[in-house]
Amino acid sequence: MTPTFVIPLWADLLAIGIGAAQGALFAAQFRDRRLDLLGVAIIGVATGFGGGILRDVLLAQVPAALTSNWYLIVATGAALMGMLLERLISRLGPLVTVLDALTIGLFGAIGTTKALAIGLPEVPAIFVGVLSAVGGSILRDLLLNRPIALMHVGSLYALAAVAGTGTLTLLLRLDVDVFLAASSCVALTFGVRILAVLFNWTLPEQRAIEKMPRIRRR
Repeated sequence: MTPTFVIPLWADLLAIGIGAAQGALFAAQFRDRRLDLLGVAIIGVATGFGGGILRDVLLAQVPAALTSNWYLIVATGAALMGMLLERLISRLGPLVTVLDALTIGLFGAIGTTKALAIGLPEVPAIFVGVLSAVGGSILRDLLLNRPIALMHVGSLYALAAVAGTGTLTLLLRLDVDVFLAASSCVALTFGVRILAVLFNWTLPEQRAIEKMPRIRRR
């Protein structure tokens, strides 16, 4: 990929907006946590910013969220929209899952292309893309004091991100147009995550190692 490639502002804002809306929708469902409106908005904004900030820190760059007024404006507006949707729609599970899958795909594609554009090799670029994809959900779960979904059976967050970012890297290696490659990354990541939820795909669960019975000496 040419080192002059720059992520379009609209793409970054789209990812942050969808992530912030998803985070607010997710947080607003936890009535027992007694979150006020500000708390829900903060979690939404943190979800939208988490992946991008982690990406830029790994790339030793100033976080993109601090380089323009639009990032905080879009993230806050999207978080407020997420709260509004939660109040209007009673059953939001499918919508949250769809937005979550879309967020993973968008941040994975943006993180990987940005890493490749500054000269990182393919494998480290995929690593940056995966961390960028899951960073927002990790921060969201930490703020809600919940077990991190990424680390538990049935999430397939990281696996979906690896599939998408790996495909993106391969397509760019084959000189496919960057927009088409990024779109394929988003579509594949989204598809793997949604199918995992629909068909309950999981990785093998860790199990305790059974102790070998002791052999009595005669």
